[in-house]
Amino acid sequence: MQFPRLPDWAIYSAVAGVLLAVSLGRRENADAPPAPPPPDEIEGALLGPVTPFDAAVTLDAPDTPFRPRSGTAFSIAGRGRWITARHVVEGCRRPALVIGGGRAVAADVRLAPRADVALLITDGGPPALPVAAQTPLRKGQRAFHPGFPQGRAGEVTSRLLGRETLKVFGRGARDEPVLAWAEVGRTDGLEGTLSGLSGAPVMDGRGRVLGVTIAEAPRRGRIYTTAPESFAPAIRGEQRADEVVLGEPVTIDNYGRVADALRRDLRVAQVVCLSV
Repeated sequence: MQFPRLPDWAIYSAVAGVLLAVSLGRRENADAPPAPPPPDEIEGALLGPVTPFDAAVTLDAPDTPFRPRSGTAFSIAGRGRWITARHVVEGCRRPALVIGGGRAVAADVRLAPRADVALLITDGGPPALPVAAQTPLRKGQRAFHPGFPQGRAGEVTSRLLGRETLKVFGRGARDEPVLAWAEVGRTDGLEGTLSGLSGAPVMDGRGRVLGVTIAEAPRRGRIYTTAPESFAPAIRGEQRADEVVLGEPVTIDNYGRVADALRRDLRVAQVVCLSV
């Protein structure tokens, strides 16, 4: 039995296909990861630098002795470096991070001299959140604030309005540049004050930390956070270039689940002041 002879073009095509497959299989794969999603259409112009003409908001710091309070902190280095708001722990002799089961880990404190930022130090810690302290910001961009408002698990989402100057009177009087955000969403069932959210990370849509949540204006529906000019110097050198960080995209659909995961992994933890 004699098989039909294949035409020359079919033989050449088969050989060329084999050679192409071999060359593609041995080619180096250096593809870049997918590009981040395009900016939200509501985002506007880039946020400009600090100016003397920024609007001002005042805050009275009482001169009375420290009263125990709670707040939020987040990990920026796995070797045990956490960030919270300075006013949460200032004057507290024994600040601690709640780790669950009625237990807390005591922390040493370093207060930033010119910002409402404090560094908490423990003996080791969970993986860090990625920090992007000097990334360009746009008016209207969205942020997420996971933490412990009213001492309970909760989170808020907001949009950037612009710059303001926080004028603190009383103990620790100072002027500090801040960012003002409009609250546009929060945990279902969370009513009233956001007290306890102070110290929470301000996260962008890529899960990167832009700053620290430090105050609110409930009647105006605003949240105030550190500005890059004060936040970046306060944490300089704490998150090293080789730090292992864990971040994931955050959206209005999943920010509750992302916040729950951060709290469960203790990358976002509650800060308390232990009685002496």
